[in-house]
Amino acid sequence: MNLFTELRSLVIAELAAMVAAGELPAGLDTTAVAVEPPRDPAHGDMATNAAMVLAKPAGLAPRAIADALARRLATDPRVSSAEVAGPGFLNLRLQPGVWQGLVKAVLEQGTEFGRSTVGAGAKVNIEFVSANPTGPMHVGHVRGAVVGDALANLLAFAGWQVTREYYINDGGAQVDVLARSAYERYREANGLEPEIREGLYPGDYLIPVGEALKAKYGTSLLDRPEADWLVDLREFSTAMMMEMIREDLAALGVRMDVFSSEKALYGTGQIEAAIETLRGLDLIYEGVLEPPKGKTPEDWEPREQTLFRSTAHGDDVDRPVMKSDGAWTYFAPDIAYHYNKVQRGFDQLIDIFGADHGGYVKRMKAAVSALSGGRVPLDIKLIQLVKLFKNGEPFKMSKRAGTFVTLRDVVEMVGADVTRFVMLTRKNDMALDFDFDKVLEQSKDNPVFYVQYANARINSVLRKAQGAGVAVDDATLAGADLALLSHSAELALIAKLAEWPRLVEVAAKGNEPHRVAFYLYELASDLHGLWNRGNDEVTLRFVQEDAGVTQAKIALARAVGVVISSGLAILGVTPVEEMR
Repeated sequence: MNLFTELRSLVIAELAAMVAAGELPAGLDTTAVAVEPPRDPAHGDMATNAAMVLAKPAGLAPRAIADALARRLATDPRVSSAEVAGPGFLNLRLQPGVWQGLVKAVLEQGTEFGRSTVGAGAKVNIEFVSANPTGPMHVGHVRGAVVGDALANLLAFAGWQVTREYYINDGGAQVDVLARSAYERYREANGLEPEIREGLYPGDYLIPVGEALKAKYGTSLLDRPEADWLVDLREFSTAMMMEMIREDLAALGVRMDVFSSEKALYGTGQIEAAIETLRGLDLIYEGVLEPPKGKTPEDWEPREQTLFRSTAHGDDVDRPVMKSDGAWTYFAPDIAYHYNKVQRGFDQLIDIFGADHGGYVKRMKAAVSALSGGRVPLDIKLIQLVKLFKNGEPFKMSKRAGTFVTLRDVVEMVGADVTRFVMLTRKNDMALDFDFDKVLEQSKDNPVFYVQYANARINSVLRKAQGAGVAVDDATLAGADLALLSHSAELALIAKLAEWPRLVEVAAKGNEPHRVAFYLYELASDLHGLWNRGNDEVTLRFVQEDAGVTQAKIALARAVGVVISSGLAILGVTPVEEMR
């Protein structure tokens, strides 16, 4: 039940009636006509921009259209008033019965309330995390993992078919460094002093890898040249690191559908096939790039390279795919990997990268545009840094990792639910401060606590009513006399509930899961506000002497709890039923 969609359909129908009556010209495009919550709730329950967006193509004054449309809308039984404001904005107020009926709908639909079909079953691939398999995940990966997983939940709730994918960066030089680092821990396991020289990974997390290597190889690799063991140790160490990463993700409540390997692209013809496809589109050529903008490096010299004509698809400059020595650039396997995703039949691709990948956005979008013929859109979300604080000071070190705070450090200190919610309290492209003290603080300033406290309060009042002999199952509450919910504060809370289905669609269309966290905080705030008013106005308390009145008020509280649970499920957070 999406009241905003229903009222928009009413507006569109009345506009069509105005065309039929000769009040508007035929052929008007109503795509941009919207029905939204007004910026100021005092102006009404909903507002439509119909007159403003149709005035110019209709050749009429906005207010003339708005006046005529208002007269028609006011005759609908759901509308109590339709008022024109300013140059032609149209504000609507709905009958109380509409809001009361929404409470019934929430209770009948449960957590399915708000589920949408706007995705129309389209197949979307979300690639996220994709950390190098060289060690445990750090706090920066946490944010990307949470954003990606919550976005996947959101899109599935809104009607998309979602695939969560992890791209294993196991084809670069960093896995050779991993193998060399593991070899030193293998020597350590055999009683020798490890030589953790500069450039190797120093973290203690490689000690178990060294012990596992000893268990497999004994002393047979000691004093052997690198060429004899590098390949085997690279594969062995990468496999153990990926197992660690899977465990890290599981601790955060994240499970991938697909793990794809960069290494698997080499020697299989996939990179060559992708580049040849671009060549067939006349997008690959031999050329020399201009020197870098700004101060030219001293060692820069013009060299002929194999280039992708990415400027033909919106990039600023063309990009090299093969070096002058014939080796592939880092960009080439990424092109092949995305081509693979296009070939798998996805209708939409989403990549969630760290902020340091900003220069990669246009070239990757250009490649996908070219390889899909413009059919498959690619949205790239950049995740800004997370700054950690504890006791008012920056929190920086993890002995186990050597140089950074790990995902496990964070989850063990505050829990997965708190971690996930906090990571969504800022939009992905904004830096986020994560204060270990504040995220556990029981105050309104802590959105995690504030939302969970609202849910706990709802459950406490349900238990209190049940203890007084009042039936509080959803079916009974849905059949209560909801016309008793007539106070303006109660209707305002229901109006906030009504925004949930619209919020789901808006957030899903924009790939913005943080909107769900923002909405839940606002809904919790409204619930707390009504609860606190009950301290002074007895008639607003959820439990009353009259069982019928109690059931109606409990029905509203329960409906809020349903939506909070639904929203938290999208965020991957477990609702708390009782605060301790």
